[in-house]
Amino acid sequence: MSHTDGPQKAWAGVFRVPTDKRVEAFSESVSFDRRLADDDIDGSIAHARMLAACGLMTVQEADALAQALEEIRGAIHAGRFEFTAAREDIHLHIEAALTERLGDTGRKLHTARSRNDQVATDLRLHCRRAIDRLDTAFAGLQRAFLELADREQGLVIPGYTHMRRAQPVLAAHQLLGWCEKFARDRDRLADCRRRTNVLPLGSGAMAGTSLPIDREHVREALGFAAVATNSVDAASDRDFVCELAFVLALAAVHLSQWAEEWIIYSTEEFGFLVLPEGFCTGSSIMPQKINPDVLELVRGKSARAIGNVQALLVLLKGLPTAYNRDLQEDKESVFDSIDTLEAVLGVAAPLVAGTAFDRARVTAALDRGHLDATSLMEALIARGLPQRTAHETVGRLVRLALTRGGSLADLSDQEFSGEYAGWDGGLRGALGASRAVERMKSFGSTAPAAVAEQIAGWRRRLDGAAAT
Repeated sequence: MSHTDGPQKAWAGVFRVPTDKRVEAFSESVSFDRRLADDDIDGSIAHARMLAACGLMTVQEADALAQALEEIRGAIHAGRFEFTAAREDIHLHIEAALTERLGDTGRKLHTARSRNDQVATDLRLHCRRAIDRLDTAFAGLQRAFLELADREQGLVIPGYTHMRRAQPVLAAHQLLGWCEKFARDRDRLADCRRRTNVLPLGSGAMAGTSLPIDREHVREALGFAAVATNSVDAASDRDFVCELAFVLALAAVHLSQWAEEWIIYSTEEFGFLVLPEGFCTGSSIMPQKINPDVLELVRGKSARAIGNVQALLVLLKGLPTAYNRDLQEDKESVFDSIDTLEAVLGVAAPLVAGTAFDRARVTAALDRGHLDATSLMEALIARGLPQRTAHETVGRLVRLALTRGGSLADLSDQEFSGEYAGWDGGLRGALGASRAVERMKSFGSTAPAAVAEQIAGWRRRLDGAAAT
């Protein structure tokens, strides 16, 4: 077999033996890196324009390359582009298509460029676009939680620690807690974007180039914030991939925690939430079942994102300086994390928007569990008792209420006085879940006025972000 019997390799000159077909099948990446096509075309157009500006090709050649690249983009989008394992990756596919159209002009495009810095640039462009989409999706989920919080602003629900009843909170306050978690996820995405937004193109294979290129020209054309300063590091750096994978894994953990909580709250045993039926499924054998399958899948898919972080870290841990072919394996993991989070966010926001609290079930549950015990303790502290003394006193009162089978409010004034000599009727103002909520004073608490301000603040934040 001669070298002309199939697609010519970009590196074929020194070889006397063609690539074994088994190696082609083993080493191809176009089956998954074809999704970088737009990024590769954008980067190639910017590179061609720079080469023309530096006198390494004519303006007419750069124009012809740009036009041909746009035609190739159209063919790929329309499904008319042929992919083959013999051409390894998306980059060689596009270059080969250019050469078929333009001959030697197409062969000029790779001037002052290695696949090493080309791939690194494409991947940064791809991750940057994904970060922007994910940020928008998280903002949409925050708005869904904000709207639900606004609708349920006056509802008091039992709050839990250790999955045991703890203190009463406004439902809106707990819902806004998810907005806070997703805000941190968005902050981490923005921070990751800053380190992603650095141009490696122009670093060559590892040492740079002796040709008179202008990296600032490409940086400006592609909208990067900075140019990578060390050519050895630039083409092989995948810190940004690991960082994005981690950010998405932690976000997936937050989404899994939310899903778990709502699965519990929507059980018959709790009955606090009514999930939208369009986001539930049934059973093939039990006719009565309305299962929270979407939430269960949200919870389950977090495992993929978590596993992808480990895969990427293990991939990198043994690599020596500069580019190694191992780095081909970075893409499927980060692509999967991006796809997983986008899929989850695509169903999360409408699920939240369609959910409602069962107010009757929630209200009926407030009298159980002595949710006002801490409120009474703090009222005694305000009367001058040391915290530990007040804690022990209320603990004994809770034990007495348990033996009576009722709430703290059901105890008589005489029973209260038996544990605290300074008892008077005014302390009953600390009893009851709703009163406990209303008595909160600290910044960031579940007090109704504080929660109303939190809602207004979140509306300003999200509306302001949308305006910019």
